[in-house]
Amino acid sequence: MTHDHYQARTYGGWRRGRRIGLLGLGPTATLILLGCAVALLVVATVSLKTLLFVAPPALLAGAASLVRVGGVPLAQLAVQRLRWWYGTRGGYTSYRAEVVLRHTGVLQLPGTLAATELLSAEDGCGGRYGLVRDRHTGFLTATLRVVPASTWLAEPGEVDGWVANWGGWLASLGYLPALRWVTVTVDTAPDPGSTLTGRIAAAIDPAAPRLALHIMDQLVATAPSAAADVDTRVSLTFDPAAFPSRPGTTAEAITEMGRTLPGMESALGACGVAVLTRAGAADIAGMVRTAFDPAVRGEVNRLLAAGIGPALGEQLDWASAGPAGADEAWDCYRHGSGTSATWAWREAPRQNVHSDVLARLVAPGRFAKRVTLQYRPFPAAAVARLLENEVRAAEFRSEYSRRTRRDVTARDAHDHARARQAADEEARGAGVSLLGLYVTVTVTDPAQLGRAVADTEAAAESSKIRLQRMYRSQAAGFTATLPCGICLPALARRPHH
Repeated sequence: MTHDHYQARTYGGWRRGRRIGLLGLGPTATLILLGCAVALLVVATVSLKTLLFVAPPALLAGAASLVRVGGVPLAQLAVQRLRWWYGTRGGYTSYRAEVVLRHTGVLQLPGTLAATELLSAEDGCGGRYGLVRDRHTGFLTATLRVVPASTWLAEPGEVDGWVANWGGWLASLGYLPALRWVTVTVDTAPDPGSTLTGRIAAAIDPAAPRLALHIMDQLVATAPSAAADVDTRVSLTFDPAAFPSRPGTTAEAITEMGRTLPGMESALGACGVAVLTRAGAADIAGMVRTAFDPAVRGEVNRLLAAGIGPALGEQLDWASAGPAGADEAWDCYRHGSGTSATWAWREAPRQNVHSDVLARLVAPGRFAKRVTLQYRPFPAAAVARLLENEVRAAEFRSEYSRRTRRDVTARDAHDHARARQAADEEARGAGVSLLGLYVTVTVTDPAQLGRAVADTEAAAESSKIRLQRMYRSQAAGFTATLPCGICLPALARRPHH
């Protein structure tokens, strides 16, 4: 008798980008460090007395750049704390809707969402969908509502096909010059009970036997404690200026997006997800509203389930999507009826993982939670050069260790192998993206925040992901998990006016 054994497929195609440099610094920082060292030597040859005055501040500045706390340079932490102190003193960490209305005449969302507006566009098939536009950059974000297939009920070979097709879909993004990033969010929360109640009430037959009606009433009364409200969405952010047709107006840009979206939607169908529809303007406003005010989740769900026509847009619009007030603390964000904590990932799993590695992290729990993966694809024409630079940087570190007679660490050797593997896979057609992960957990009772934080961090550990709390950046991190096209690295590079 023979027995067939299936060996589980593992995946692991991520690595932290590392450029040529010394002591963990990039090329520019390395040149500055070497220049400062040469300058000190020149000063020493001219005047030792002058060196005594110049050397201490230079050494202090060097230490601030080289010493790291939690992987972050000490100088960066100091700048972050200085900005937090300035923002707190200036009242920039608090938001009150009535104050904004009094000063501007219109309601706007707080923080990084202040420059956004909600548009509605025709999809070319008789329907309409919502778009979030950033007035500063002109970027447009459309959101697809999807339902992922369960990997627990599928054959292993079918799951491998989904993962391979997802990789191919991501690789194809490098050939879309106007696409800036893709944001995948799994939004889970305990069901408020109103969703189940409404659906059962609409489906039940009043003429049914009394015993059957009694059983259904008991089911409605007890099921919400074990039920969950799960929403999975894929948000696509485009830069109209990068379209080949160079649209001159927002309407022309939306038309160009309308030509691109159908192909991307159909290709997603082979990745283990079913595309339900493009989220309408009211849907997007409802998602943002429930994020800021979780106490109204049941009411918003009822409106979206029953509302049709212009009346729904009047009840769920961009002006009403934000909170009445919000306050950012250094470790949490208080908004409307909720209090949230947000993390960004500090390190991806070092080892290869299975296809269900994120199952525990994205699974519904006792608290409302949003888990967001953000992909920023590199243009296909630039990927080969980028990966070759990464390989040369890894070889530089190996040669530097050999020249200085230091043993190459296991991590450096593994990183070198990963860099070569990435270049080889790209040569065979794979794509390359910058990947970020953000997790936000929300409670309606601030006393429960500590328990929610512990539960979320434990789920991340089981997923082999190291999270880092976004201290003094909670408000910005909160908005990164919303379907509004917010990309924090892009915001950090945006010039301040």
